[in-house]
Amino acid sequence: MAALIEVADLIMGQSPPSLTYNAAGDGLAFFQGKTDFAFRHPTPKLYCSAPLKIAKPHDILMSVRAPVGPTNIADRECCIGRGLAAIRPRDIDGDFLFFNLRYIEKFIASLGSGSTFHAINRSQLASVEVNPHDFHVSEQRKIAAVLGLVQRAIEQQERLIALTTELKKALLHKLFTEGLRGEPQKETEIGSVPVSWEVTELEKVVNYFGGYAFKSEESVAVSNTQLVRMGNLYQNKLDLTRSPIFYPDDFAQNYPRFVLKPGDLIMSLTGTSGKEDYGFTVEVKSVPRTLLLNQRVARVDLISEKLTKDFFLYFLLSRKFLDHLYPTAKGMKQANLSTHAMKRLKVPVPAVDEQKEVASYFRRIDRKIELHQKKLDSLHDLFRTLLHQLMTAQIRVHDLNIPVLEPTP
Repeated sequence: MAALIEVADLIMGQSPPSLTYNAAGDGLAFFQGKTDFAFRHPTPKLYCSAPLKIAKPHDILMSVRAPVGPTNIADRECCIGRGLAAIRPRDIDGDFLFFNLRYIEKFIASLGSGSTFHAINRSQLASVEVNPHDFHVSEQRKIAAVLGLVQRAIEQQERLIALTTELKKALLHKLFTEGLRGEPQKETEIGSVPVSWEVTELEKVVNYFGGYAFKSEESVAVSNTQLVRMGNLYQNKLDLTRSPIFYPDDFAQNYPRFVLKPGDLIMSLTGTSGKEDYGFTVEVKSVPRTLLLNQRVARVDLISEKLTKDFFLYFLLSRKFLDHLYPTAKGMKQANLSTHAMKRLKVPVPAVDEQKEVASYFRRIDRKIELHQKKLDSLHDLFRTLLHQLMTAQIRVHDLNIPVLEPTP
């Protein structure tokens, strides 16, 4: 076991003058905190032409204020602000130290203090104990090799999800503009569409049903009846694990109009002005418990057989719809959508057989994304398990024939 300062050099970040910041790539990439972190390497958003504190490639970057503990590895020379520290391995394998710090991230976070900004100082960071089982450097490298293999598999799945998601976005624009039949185009209130497509007002084909303002004081600690709020419509998915709120089970009988069913489409009506964190539409695919529709979330009911649900759902996710939806929101800081204003928006209505064919393309893409997500979730579980077992010496790798890379000079 060793104190961090015994095996690594510590460089605490310092924020340069704001006039030296830029987004044009002038100077070094400038990282300020966890918001710049990805799974392994940070992503530059800003640059600095006059850096004060510099991290080198392969330095471990740690967030040292709000929050404390998360880590990344610098993949380039970069400027670090006061929200970060650079940890430069000296007498320990760098990748092993990176994984070791990830394993004790919660402990490091517990060292932080401050009522406004939770932070950790240099002396606290220096005293953090690492390599508690005194692994020799050869075993450190093998541990890092095993964890690195899983980490690279995680990164590959993340790339596949990102690429498939981008493909879906591009296809949403293409098919809702050109259709599938190679028809000539016509100009409409929602832009170009095939000449055979009808364009009609939403109020003629759908109805918006708003949720109910359930009283917070009537909520309970746990039950089989959960409120579906705006925060549960996260990145166009229904995520019931996000800050769940429960109500007595008899609420389903008292408020039957607000009980959601599998197949319902629901939309978030409120968000932050200037951000696309509202207008999310999701399909309720399953109902693991009774779900109640909260205020500022609307159920979208189809009232015309001319429009299929799947085609309409994907249209609501397209830029062709969203670019017309967002300008209807009211509010300076908080963006509020009006169901009355939305009813005046337009929707394309091709023949039903073409609607079904268009929707089938997107269903196939969604299945691919779901498959990659399941693989990603399994890899994350495997990584957490291996990280614990290797760092606690429950399993040892020093006798295994594992190829490892030589340390970078």
